[in-house]
Amino acid sequence: MEIRLDGGNVSGAVRVGDTVRRAVGPWTPAVQALLAHLAGKDFAGSPQPLGVDEQGREVLTFLPGETVGSTRPWPGWVYAEDTLVQVARWLRGFHDAVADFVPPEGAVWRMGGQWAPGLIIGHNDAAPYNAVWRDGKLAGFFDWDMAGPVRAAWDVAFGAFSWVPLHASHVVAREGFTDFEGRPRRLQLFLAEYGWTGPTSAFLEIVAARIQAHVTGLRDLAAHDPVFARIVTQGGAAALEAALAELAHFT
Repeated sequence: MEIRLDGGNVSGAVRVGDTVRRAVGPWTPAVQALLAHLAGKDFAGSPQPLGVDEQGREVLTFLPGETVGSTRPWPGWVYAEDTLVQVARWLRGFHDAVADFVPPEGAVWRMGGQWAPGLIIGHNDAAPYNAVWRDGKLAGFFDWDMAGPVRAAWDVAFGAFSWVPLHASHVVAREGFTDFEGRPRRLQLFLAEYGWTGPTSAFLEIVAARIQAHVTGLRDLAAHDPVFARIVTQGGAAALEAALAELAHFT
């Protein structure tokens, strides 16, 4: 029996027993190699790859727990301060586990370009809509299709953008965030828990560059992909541009 999983803008997924089945792409073999590496490190915060099924779909272990799905506002756990701590620690643990991963020869990634020494394979989309919450704890993240070679700081930047959060005020208000005056403190907490040692101003510059690249990528994809065209039409790129304007005055 297949159960359609709630949420997702790009590719739908279904649950079959304790597995998830998803459409494959050119990046799927590389992502499965990454997930196999994490499994070999006993990293529990990601699904494990199980190959492909008879329909040619990617098969992954199912991460049980609560997700935000398509509900708005998001559940209270998303913006709880302890969740922010757990996300920063998850990112640190993930980056430590992936630090020695060398992608297979000829690996294709959906995001991030070509791997080179000094880069890691980041999740690149470790946001609330890809998180699993179980028994009062962050259980991990799913949807690794956007994984690809980046500097670790690039991955941390998107994590902070999503969870502090640093997205546009009107976006995060709709999602249930209200502590706007507390964002500078929340950012410092997130960075401290991750282990960021550089100045906050330099980190915010990385966030801005990361989001500008996201806007450019969305608009480029929208030119030939109807899914991303819909995201742009519905205001996704414009909201990110509003976030960039706000970041310029973040203190």
